[in-house]
Amino acid sequence: MSEPRFSTTPPPKLTPLNNLIFASRWLQLPLYLGLILAQCVYVFHFWVELKDLIGAAMGNAASLQHLLDAVTVPGAVRPTRLNEATIMLVVLGLIDVVMISNLLIMVIVGGYETFVSRMHLQGHPDQPEWLSHVNASVLKTKLAMAIIGISSIHLLKTFINASAYTEKVLISQTAIHCVFLLSALAIAYTDSLMTKTQALAKNNH
Repeated sequence: MSEPRFSTTPPPKLTPLNNLIFASRWLQLPLYLGLILAQCVYVFHFWVELKDLIGAAMGNAASLQHLLDAVTVPGAVRPTRLNEATIMLVVLGLIDVVMISNLLIMVIVGGYETFVSRMHLQGHPDQPEWLSHVNASVLKTKLAMAIIGISSIHLLKTFINASAYTEKVLISQTAIHCVFLLSALAIAYTDSLMTKTQALAKNNH
């Protein structure tokens, strides 16, 4: 059996204007580097909150005060010790940081791969599963799902301190969360329609 032959025809040379326009995608690089710095800030914030939680659990008064200042909502009764509700609020805050960090990773890695340059991670043992089929549409859907997760955490924190909020605030936050859900469903439905349309077009050809 003869080996497959690959075309040795060089790619068409871009005109100077086209080359300039295509190279302008690298202007996004500082933006992604900035998001990496933001990720570093979130990592630092996470460890500060975790250190305070461990310190408060071990009886450190300063750590307890830092936690209570961070999680106590104006108008709510301020606890005098580390209780279950306070621990839950702190842990939800940590989960919130992790989910936002995951969102940053998706934007940094997926956005760079989609809009700037290929990273050539094929075959790498740590290649994210979702990166193998990422495109602008998939990235939007995953970002929408991540935002819903973050919104759910914030809504749960609000419900835990429901007594400190007015009915109008509770209804408004719930409505905003529902809008996020509907937006994600609309994005997923649009992506599904586009995928089916592309599949039909390929079958017709």
